[in-house]
Amino acid sequence: MAARPFLPYADPRLHRPADPVEAITETVRMIWDDMIDTMEAMPGVGLAAPQIGIMLQLAVVDASDKRGQAVRMANPQILHESVQLRAHDEASPNLPGVSARINRPRAVTVRFLNDQGEVEERDFVGLWATSVQHQIDHLQGRLYVDHLSPLRRKMLVAKSAKLARR
Repeated sequence: MAARPFLPYADPRLHRPADPVEAITETVRMIWDDMIDTMEAMPGVGLAAPQIGIMLQLAVVDASDKRGQAVRMANPQILHESVQLRAHDEASPNLPGVSARINRPRAVTVRFLNDQGEVEERDFVGLWATSVQHQIDHLQGRLYVDHLSPLRRKMLVAKSAKLARR
């Protein structure tokens, strides 16, 4: 498989919801494989298909210490989230060179189609939960900077654009 290029922040596809996945096909599995290769090449702990221009509700997450433990998700939905929040510095290859501290629920329960096409519910905690929520945001047309004030978001987007021109 192969690592794929990332869309720039200004691309309108990043700012609109992705389409649901109808079935887990061999094509979907190949996309997931490319997504994992792309995530590993960043390196990162998660990736959503719209980040690489595929407008399907597909995500991969691997926040394991060893790596190689990627969870493949289609149409993920958060069913429950903890009241306790966890702060984490988040970034995105779609907005290179910048990051921001985002508060998200420390734990979530997510329902999704797994790589076998079965509906699965799984609990994610800590960095796993942060990454899953970050990817679900991408699938809904939001980026982590959308959790910031308009002024802070504008500053980070401008800084990223300036860094990209160097």
